[in-house]
Amino acid sequence: MTTAQQPRFPISQLRSELAGPVLGSGDPGYDSARSVFLPSVDRRPAAIVRPADAGEVARVVSLARETGAELAVRGGGHSYAGHGATEGGIALDLRGLRALSIDPGGHIVRAAGGLTAGEVTGGAAPHGLAVGFGDTASVGIGGLTLGGGIGYLVRKHGLTIDQLLGAEVVTADGRVLEVDAERHPDLFWAIRGGGGNFGVVTRFDYRLHPVDVVTGGMLALPATPKTVAGVVAAAEAASEELSLIATALLAPPFPFVPQERVGKPLLLVQLVHAGALEDGARAVAPFRELAAPVADLVRAMPYPEMFPDETPVPPPRMVMRALFADALDERAAGDLLERLQASTAQIAAVGIRVLGGAAARVPADETAFAYRQRRLLVVPFAAYAAAEEKRSTARGSRKPRHRSATARTRRT
Repeated sequence: MTTAQQPRFPISQLRSELAGPVLGSGDPGYDSARSVFLPSVDRRPAAIVRPADAGEVARVVSLARETGAELAVRGGGHSYAGHGATEGGIALDLRGLRALSIDPGGHIVRAAGGLTAGEVTGGAAPHGLAVGFGDTASVGIGGLTLGGGIGYLVRKHGLTIDQLLGAEVVTADGRVLEVDAERHPDLFWAIRGGGGNFGVVTRFDYRLHPVDVVTGGMLALPATPKTVAGVVAAAEAASEELSLIATALLAPPFPFVPQERVGKPLLLVQLVHAGALEDGARAVAPFRELAAPVADLVRAMPYPEMFPDETPVPPPRMVMRALFADALDERAAGDLLERLQASTAQIAAVGIRVLGGAAARVPADETAFAYRQRRLLVVPFAAYAAAEEKRSTARGSRKPRHRSATARTRRT
């Protein structure tokens, strides 16, 4: 253990006070427990604590305050900034908080802070209900919700925070608070889009929406300026029942990609129409008409199938940016595709999420999430096998060539 990793508190003290497991660097399972989604985040906490309830979370928070130890809060572990890990501090691992309670009649779900989007989605699905989360099953509901939450139901039901009714929050002074619009409304405002530095959320209470069989899946199109701009335009013209995530990249050797198309620009459109199936078929038609699909996997499916169980394998190194924009025309789309093709990254891609709808109808000052009126979320990213390789694709997107692609940066 290095000097930076020397705990300022005896681990034996934590073990004697908590029912949940406490791991130090020499304990079995330590390396597995400290790992997070991105392998480039390689930090060694002095202690990893998996609390059994909110009271134990409060004790750990108080101990960190008393000793000055850095405290990292880990839910699903997907933070690209590595917020779920610490070098020499206390890693507060919420994965032991697993309670899930569903009130089908009241359309409410109470979900403990250690659950993932896939677990809550799967628990609500037998009742024909859902919360609008993101796009990946293994992402923790904590980080996703506190940041805002943009997913497959964003245009119909808004951001994840727009479905948040209340929460149980452990504050920095060790108090356990019930927080909602009536109790501690200022804190309730802050945790809806303000990030994770206002306390440790040990439970989320969400409003559930009727969502059962949807028209969903992936449509792969040749990526040209016309198709990229056309997908954005078609999504904005569609009814609010349709939300999508489009990703432009150079085609990998996926099973559905013909050999002659590998390495050429491809646009993967993941979409959900959460309305009547006959309306869904009509809503998807304009996208199919943009170009002959490379693959068409859109069909009627149970909503949870949009959240496959398998966790994607992350690249060794990744850099990304999150940008809000108001338009993406053919000229800007051409610039985007030029940057992708010029990249030296192993994987270079740009994700595009079309916003509006229910998310835009919430007043800007009602929650801590700004940019309600921005029309697009654009996420360029690049992945590399080695740290020393240049990472120009995502960073280069800070200075888009055309005004229609300009955006303000926001951490998500």
